[in-house]
Amino acid sequence: MSSDIQASKVTRALTARQERRLTNFLEDKFLELTRGYKKRSEPTTHLPTLPLYLDAAQAILAMVLQIPPVDPSTSLRTAYLLRLTNDVLASVPGYSADSSNIENLLDWLDDLDQAWLMVLQAQVWDPENGPADLVIDAEAAATGTKSSPVTQTERTRLRSLLIGGSATLEEWLAGTRPPQDTIPEEDEEEDIGPLNDVQDMLESLGVQDGFDELFYRTLQALGLSGDFIIASGEDTMSTSDVSMD
Repeated sequence: MSSDIQASKVTRALTARQERRLTNFLEDKFLELTRGYKKRSEPTTHLPTLPLYLDAAQAILAMVLQIPPVDPSTSLRTAYLLRLTNDVLASVPGYSADSSNIENLLDWLDDLDQAWLMVLQAQVWDPENGPADLVIDAEAAATGTKSSPVTQTERTRLRSLLIGGSATLEEWLAGTRPPQDTIPEEDEEEDIGPLNDVQDMLESLGVQDGFDELFYRTLQALGLSGDFIIASGEDTMSTSDVSMD
């Protein structure tokens, strides 16, 4: 996803007919995604691997982002993006966590992070030119054209999904670590906890920075600029030292 921001004048929401067609299309795509995931271990599935699943999810993401952030279509874009976020974060642990999968996943989650930042900022997405600032001229505004911000309920839901999803991904990765040859004595200082094991594995794969910056744009936009809980109240992740692109 490009980070270059342009300006785009959008004065119309989807018509009732356009919204109905889009809704039917997206519902079909979500159903295909769910069915493919549930049958991922069967020989006839079209989504046997995580990269293929993420490709299918990417097609949905691209379509959702093209919904204009103009009322009453604004809430439709947010609702579908929340749904996609939930589905993907819940489905990822169903696949194996090998090195190629992790790299593909980080790329996709970075796109999702940028997508949420666009939605929170009420930006327009153009598949050729990328994100653009929404401009509603005075004439359109006078006739009632507007873009409502993401509601507090939606922001709370998003925050919960991202923090809970981060914790789930950590558990997913921790479940792939190999058993230790020896157990350190109690007086040894080595940390043998799952978080340390996960960090060691991510560092060995060269993707530690990607996980450290997971959803940092969106979390900053939600006002979480310091430490926030990602698991059980004991482990925290800091975004205070991460700068925006």
